[in-house]
Amino acid sequence: MKNIVLVHGAWADGSGWRGVYDILVKDGFDVSIVQEPETSFQDDVTAVKRILALQDGPSILVAHSYGGAVITEAGTGPSVAGVVYVAAHMPDAGENEADDGKRFPSDLSKSGAIKKTADGFTYLDPAHFHEYFAADLSVEQAAFMARSQVLNAADNFKAVITTPAWREKPSWMIVAGADRTINPDLERFYAKRAHSHTVEVPDASHSVYVSHPKEVADVIESAAHAVSK
Repeated sequence: MKNIVLVHGAWADGSGWRGVYDILVKDGFDVSIVQEPETSFQDDVTAVKRILALQDGPSILVAHSYGGAVITEAGTGPSVAGVVYVAAHMPDAGENEADDGKRFPSDLSKSGAIKKTADGFTYLDPAHFHEYFAADLSVEQAAFMARSQVLNAADNFKAVITTPAWREKPSWMIVAGADRTINPDLERFYAKRAHSHTVEVPDASHSVYVSHPKEVADVIESAAHAVSK
C-alpha cells in the first residue's frame, strides 16, 4: 500500500500537509494532496474522486476537519482501502457536520470568530485564527495560514452524507486533545461509534497535522501497513 491521498479542511489549504508529506515520501509512499475548491460539497467530493482516479492502485484516504465529511462521502469506491480522520468530522448517513457539531459544541462555535462574505462563504477571522485554529503554532505561521485560508461555502457544512465510507472501510481517528475548532469529545464520539483505531495527541490544537507531523504520519503509515496484511 504505497498511495496516500491527503485532503485539507475548511479555512486551510493543502500546504499545511507539507510536514506529513515530507515524512511519508521519505518513507517510500506516493503522496497526493487534493486542493478542493470548497465552492460546493459536491465539488469537493468530485475533486477527491478525481485525484483517487489518478492513483495506480488502492489508496489510504486521509482528511482533516471538514475534509472528513468530504472523504466520508467520497471514499466508498473500491480504490480506497482505508480512511484516516485527523481532528475531523465523521458524519453517518443522513447526518451533516453542522448538526453533529451541536452534540459537543466547540469553543469556536460559541465565539463570534466565524465570519461570512456577502455571497455566502465562511472564513475564520484572521485576528482569532491563532487562538482557535492553531494555538500550538507560532504567531507567524498561524498568520500565514489565516491569510491563505480557502473560504468555504456556508452550505457545505450542512451537506448530508448518503453512504459513509467509514461503515465500509477500516478507519483511524487522530484526536487533537486541545482542539478548539472541533470539540475533542466529538472526535472521540465519532471514533467510538465507528470503532476506529484511535490515537490522541493530548496538547494538540486543531492544526495537529501541522504541529505534530510525525505523530500524524505514524498513524497514516500504520493504516497503510494494516490494510496491506
